[in-house]
Amino acid sequence: MSLVMIPHETPFELKNGWFWFRKWDSEDVGSICWFTLIHVLAFCAPFVFDWGAFWMGVGLSFLTGIGVTLGYHRLLCHRSFKIPKWLEYFFVYCGAHAFQRDPMFYVNTHKNHHKYTDTDRDPVAPSHGFWYCNMGWFFNNDHIAAKCGESRGGEYSKVPELKAQWFYRFLHYTYFWHPTALATLLFFHGGFPYLAWGMGMRGVVVHQFASLATYVSHVWGDRPWNSPDTSTNNWWVAILTLGEGWHNNHHAFPRSARHGFEEWQFDFTWELIKFLEWVGLATDVKLPTEADKRRMESRWADSKQKKLIVKLKEKNETFKNFDEYAYDIAN
Repeated sequence: MSLVMIPHETPFELKNGWFWFRKWDSEDVGSICWFTLIHVLAFCAPFVFDWGAFWMGVGLSFLTGIGVTLGYHRLLCHRSFKIPKWLEYFFVYCGAHAFQRDPMFYVNTHKNHHKYTDTDRDPVAPSHGFWYCNMGWFFNNDHIAAKCGESRGGEYSKVPELKAQWFYRFLHYTYFWHPTALATLLFFHGGFPYLAWGMGMRGVVVHQFASLATYVSHVWGDRPWNSPDTSTNNWWVAILTLGEGWHNNHHAFPRSARHGFEEWQFDFTWELIKFLEWVGLATDVKLPTEADKRRMESRWADSKQKKLIVKLKEKNETFKNFDEYAYDIAN
């Protein structure tokens, strides 16, 4: 496992920090209130342990985690496959309870991440540090908007296909009411233990696991592919995130529905997509060809090339000599 060099940002620095002495809009405030609440509930969870509440938390962790990995990420961000609208909305709605913000915010941000990975235009660049990648990015609307080339938070210029659908507009404008409704149902079903485990512990676990790919998988791990960024493969992140830890695989072939290319690379999200394809619900499932893989074979061990990539990234220059397949989702 190797340590990857991360270039520093220049024009889009967080002028006043990502938390103190900055402007907070209503969505930022709502996000941090929920973020604080689930951590308080998670702290209380061990003191009100109940097996029913525990298994409720486990089940909801799986549903909301799959909602992010399959619904938000591989389906909406990268269009790696197609499924019927009712099923798309089901997975996305599950993801909306994972405290990763609403689909329009998430997809708009993620598209810029792939287009400008590790540069000063990357909304979740690891050069901001662990805490920003862990939580700061999703309650800083104005900063994310600037990174995405937008004048203000909420523009979401990269996702016109989502803005055109009533379901995604509805989720955007009512986002905070949905976890509120779930919390209410859990409380009336089983009291405070169900609230603590089903909302608190579950919310913290899913959020923390999802954040690992944002930071850890750009800092530590292996690089089998020649992607022009610092993305890495990390087996233990993959286990915790249902397959999202094969991050270098993903950045090399972002349209691929499969992230774990080898049989031993755990990728539960891919297994579920494959099952949906088998029963006829998933179609147009995208995978890289052998020719695509040959073009992206790693030359990262070449120290000269490594230094060149880091140097170019520091200057925010565009890589034009890499497989176009890796960038079509960002255009």
